[in-house]
Amino acid sequence: MPITVADKRATFRKLHEAGCFVIPNPFDVGSAKALQQLGFKALASTSAGFAWTIGKADNHVTVDDVCTHLAALCAAVDLPVNADFEGGFAHEAEKVAANVARGVKTGVAGLSIEDSTGDAAKPLYDRAHAIARIKAARAAIDADKSGVLLTGRCEAFLVGQSDLDMVIDRLCAYSDAGADCLYAPGIKTREQIAAVVKAVAPKPVNLLIGPSGLSVAQAAELGVRRISVGGSLARAAWAGFLRAAREIAEHGTFSEMAKGHPAAELNKMFG
Repeated sequence: MPITVADKRATFRKLHEAGCFVIPNPFDVGSAKALQQLGFKALASTSAGFAWTIGKADNHVTVDDVCTHLAALCAAVDLPVNADFEGGFAHEAEKVAANVARGVKTGVAGLSIEDSTGDAAKPLYDRAHAIARIKAARAAIDADKSGVLLTGRCEAFLVGQSDLDMVIDRLCAYSDAGADCLYAPGIKTREQIAAVVKAVAPKPVNLLIGPSGLSVAQAAELGVRRISVGGSLARAAWAGFLRAAREIAEHGTFSEMAKGHPAAELNKMFG
């Protein structure tokens, strides 16, 4: 039987009940299909990775761009897709709600809202306003009983505000406002991670892990429920592309191309 959007959403919620799982971040339809074939149980979009595919910087895409991208990802795979919905593409809570309602219609199983403003002078929304934005997103998700899982993100560590007590206070407030999962990208030490997990329990925690981070087993031991990698897979892909292209441009040689993945295997994967 065909897998429905409702099936994907139910599966995604079930994954958050126990254990620890990875939601790698594809940046286009091809990478999403490849990750599905590798056996992952769910995927997550990446704002940066997608932006680079259309020649834009991270946080410079529109809600139209993102909704089109999310719809394509959801249609391409049988796995649940969690949306990196940035800050909801609006400042005002009611506009965040309207955009979240659009995001839900793309078929996503989950969606995150962050509290960064994009303003270097004031990088985080005031606490009360940030909470109102989470409440608005929750109301928009619940309006059509979609069952989409809402993740509340505190971006403090990414904007240079490494006050863990403040981060935990915000995450707990976002939980109370209706977030199903909590996420503070940038926390890295075992102590930080364990403190966040304990503070928001029994709600699940998403952890961003990079190349020098913990293993899945180590994160699971700390109580992490979900792991994502952000734009890391996209950056790895760009690294290979640029190494080969620069060799051609700067040296007129083509040796890097020998490191490319075999075309026959790619055709078999997508055939």
